[in-house]
Amino acid sequence: MAYTKYISYKNSNIPMMDCIPEHWLETEVRNAFTKNDIKNESLEETNLLTLSYGSIKRKSINTAGGLLPASFDSYQILNKGMIVLRMLDLQNDKKSLRVGYVNEKGIITSAYIGLKAIIDSNTKYYYYLLHFMDLIKHFYNAGGGVRQSLGYTDFRREKIIIPPKPEQTAIANFLDYKLEKIARFIKNKKQLVSLLKEQKAAIINQAVTKGINPNAKLKPSGIEWLGNIPEHWEVKRIKYLGAAIIGLTYSPTELVKKGEGTLVLRSSNVQNGKLTYDDCVYVTTPIPEKKRTRKGDILICSRNGSIKLIGKNALIDEKASNESFGAFMTIFRSKNYEYLHYFFNSSSFKAQSGLFSTSTINQLTTGILNNIIISIPKTIDEQIEVVNFIKSETEIIEKTISTIEKEIGLVEEYKTALIAEAVTGKIDVRDFKTPELEMPLSMVAEETAAYNKTS
Repeated sequence: MAYTKYISYKNSNIPMMDCIPEHWLETEVRNAFTKNDIKNESLEETNLLTLSYGSIKRKSINTAGGLLPASFDSYQILNKGMIVLRMLDLQNDKKSLRVGYVNEKGIITSAYIGLKAIIDSNTKYYYYLLHFMDLIKHFYNAGGGVRQSLGYTDFRREKIIIPPKPEQTAIANFLDYKLEKIARFIKNKKQLVSLLKEQKAAIINQAVTKGINPNAKLKPSGIEWLGNIPEHWEVKRIKYLGAAIIGLTYSPTELVKKGEGTLVLRSSNVQNGKLTYDDCVYVTTPIPEKKRTRKGDILICSRNGSIKLIGKNALIDEKASNESFGAFMTIFRSKNYEYLHYFFNSSSFKAQSGLFSTSTINQLTTGILNNIIISIPKTIDEQIEVVNFIKSETEIIEKTISTIEKEIGLVEEYKTALIAEAVTGKIDVRDFKTPELEMPLSMVAEETAAYNKTS
């Protein structure tokens, strides 16, 4: 769908906006909003809210980290239509979405900036405007202190634009409608990806526990959760198949730019069973030979805030060889690396994940890893047969997943572009009316494709 533009534009003094519609105004936040200072002093409000991934959600006040009721008297009371910003730790956390729109009355920590309007406006439009600024990481250029935070005193001088209120409402309604459709489209696609991943996981688990010959004679494995295994297979502990090597410890003072040091692979470099290079760290630390990666090493996340992420892994490829890996990562080095890589992505491995959790911290130590139990063919030739079978059976599934994930990525880009163009007046949506008939979700993909052709 092609959108029209405004008839005339003027230059903008806001760096992120080269021009805006002729009749729109520019001002500072302080001229449109004030800081919310309504405190929960009498503990009148108990609807505890939290800002997570750009969305304000309810949180049980009875499970709020063991806080006493009196702890909430310093929280701010939010009313519907307010905007909340979490401008803390800007330097270390550059992925979180930091702007949320309040849909119901509740309380939230006063460490966040609550904004309430002091002019007649549609605050949903301003939420989308600030959300756009958040998406382009504008706020990371501001703030101060050790953890680089931004308080209201500085934030209030941020430049914003003021369309006429009817246009604010039209833009907010347009984006509400479009983004709801996009969100449902993405949710459906992600559900499909999850089903395909389950199908792939079932193929892998069957192959590494029962083999690929459905007529093979079975024997008890002696392990309750493993059950029967092929008669000619054996049960071993991982330590007899290779060596576990813990990662490199380095100081923040040793961090350098790309090209000036050695790449240190971390948990963020392992996504969906593959290596990614979107978030990399380089150091000048001397690297012992045994902590340098080799092609075929299995890189495993051994410590993380979430136990679900412990054990995620990827094979070291040519690009990542002769680099290093961080202290919260472990390398497992073995001649059976392809078979073991599939085992580490099977439910047999996950069935032993309870070992990762202790009373103090969740981690996969080398001691725990070495004692993980695996069922495995006795010969390398049969291991290769199993690996080739898995590759053949999952190839189409992986291609389908890749296609869907690329589609999701394009829709996400389209979503960001749509928000940017609407809130900055690059498109004119004053005549937008919410359709009476439900728009098919397939239209989201069609609009995305049409946008990509014209952009």
